[in-house]
Amino acid sequence: MELLQVDPALLQRYDRPGPRYTSYPTAVEFHEGFRAADYAARLGNLDPSRGLSLYLHLPFCEHRCSFCGCHVVITRKREVAGRYLDYLGRELELVSAHLDSPPQVVQYHWGGGTPTYYDPDQIRRLHSLVQSHFTIAPGAERAIEVDPRVTTPQHIDALVEAGFNRLSMGVQDFTPRVQQAIGRNQDEASTRALYAYCRQRGFESINIDLIYGLPLQTPEGFERNLQAVIELRPERVALYSYAHVPWIKGHQKYIQVELLPPREEKFALLLQAIHAFGQAGYQQIGMDHFALPADELSRALDRRRLHRNFMGYTVQRTPQMIGLGISSIGFLGRAYVQNHKKLRTYYQALDQGVLPVERGYALSPDDRVRRYVITELMCNLFLDIPEVEGLFGICFAEYFARELAELEAGPAVDGLVRLEEDQIEVTELGQLFIRNIAMPFDRHLREKPRARPTFSRTV
Repeated sequence: MELLQVDPALLQRYDRPGPRYTSYPTAVEFHEGFRAADYAARLGNLDPSRGLSLYLHLPFCEHRCSFCGCHVVITRKREVAGRYLDYLGRELELVSAHLDSPPQVVQYHWGGGTPTYYDPDQIRRLHSLVQSHFTIAPGAERAIEVDPRVTTPQHIDALVEAGFNRLSMGVQDFTPRVQQAIGRNQDEASTRALYAYCRQRGFESINIDLIYGLPLQTPEGFERNLQAVIELRPERVALYSYAHVPWIKGHQKYIQVELLPPREEKFALLLQAIHAFGQAGYQQIGMDHFALPADELSRALDRRRLHRNFMGYTVQRTPQMIGLGISSIGFLGRAYVQNHKKLRTYYQALDQGVLPVERGYALSPDDRVRRYVITELMCNLFLDIPEVEGLFGICFAEYFARELAELEAGPAVDGLVRLEEDQIEVTELGQLFIRNIAMPFDRHLREKPRARPTFSRTV
């Protein structure tokens, strides 16, 4: 594969704040007018014939990494984290009480935070709690995020016992001076040892997380990271763009802005990774993932059946997702629902026997059309226009006249998309700017200008 070259003027033109479209509408549109009663009604109307995605948020970490954009709780007080498991059990019981006939779980994910902050016996206990309320389907995707710095072989043994079949392993960057700049010291040798033990215990699907755009990253150091990961040969790699949003994540103020690579240098790191993983046989997935050809993500992309939810890129297209724990987000009955973000308010709700809902959002008919369009572009880099018209009963050219004109005047001229009467196709170059290509279809973004920064930059 040839190394892509991108005109700096193009970077400047498209480098703007924009959503990552983990959802549409994005979470900034969620509101407190959506209440626990709204969630309860949707739980009662779940379709038992369709699969369910189940997400558990385990927010605890021993240390805060300064780059982190996740919702975490930093504590070394193990009793604090232990109490949280008691309340997760309460939420499981309360949610299941609203389900007449719970669907089988086809996608089961623990995220954080650091799920392996908990000891192996606590992992067994939590999984047992889940199984007491939900049936996990045979062959279900069972995934967990692990931090190699705190994960032991005994943790892996407990995960194997619980039937987990996918691991996502945080690395970010092995370079010592980069680690020092982001407050994350992670020994490469111990990471490799844990990876080898996971393989020994039978894990056949492992993802490794990397981040580009971190302070003090250089092409030479980044190349060593890329080759180290390629040598391990994980089935998937997530290569996230560092999102510097200190107005949202105050701890990011500890990162020295002058040490961050400038726009052109940061983008060059992305191109470097695309080249390295491409030469190693990986396929680029969406805007920030790579997968080996035999992986189901690659196969789904080839069939244009890739999907995306709050757990990331997936082959599961279930429209039913329940989130458990603080800040977790679910999607039921064409509505998003998010739990309280603070332990105190989460506990208070459960003490009162109330579903711990902080806010949510019920999609309008227009939202549903746009959600479908944005998801298809973000995941499959392709939109079948007659299919959209058939699904939603619209004339695409009339419904999206403004959006098509915007794409024609910008991304199409710049070679990012090919517009035809019956399809929109994202080019290889356009995949690097996929957020920008999706943004014209975001009515909320267009109609609600915000005085304060909301989103990270797209480059």
